[in-house]
Amino acid sequence: MSDFVQSLHEVFERLGRIQTRRMFGGHGVWHEGRMIALVAKDTLYLKSDAGSAEHFDRLNLPPFTYVRQGKEMPMSYRLAPADLFEDREEAARWGRLAYEAALRSGQPPKQPKPKSTPKPQQRRKPQRKRHPQRKPQ
Repeated sequence: MSDFVQSLHEVFERLGRIQTRRMFGGHGVWHEGRMIALVAKDTLYLKSDAGSAEHFDRLNLPPFTYVRQGKEMPMSYRLAPADLFEDREEAARWGRLAYEAALRSGQPPKQPKPKSTPKPQQRRKPQRKRHPQRKPQ
């Protein structure tokens, strides 16, 4: 995990606990079971929708886009404002906007899968000690 992704836990400390997880060559950022942001090439993009678009538009914050079959595909994540990294209250405000957009998306909450989950140990039946058989003399 990059230092940038790790720093987001501190950036969003006033929003509450976040979780991060690798996905699609970047990272997803989750809050209370909802994906509120994504990180691509150490750049943060926040979840947005029609209800929050005006906040992003006011600051000319573009959507995250990727290229698919030669065509640019915008996603519902917009570039995070730079002020968010300097002011924890501002980060919490933008984080809440992203969380509210995630709530409105209608997607059910999901908890990100742990990075690695150890498999539970299966109990084995104790083996009986075998006594060597004596050969008749």
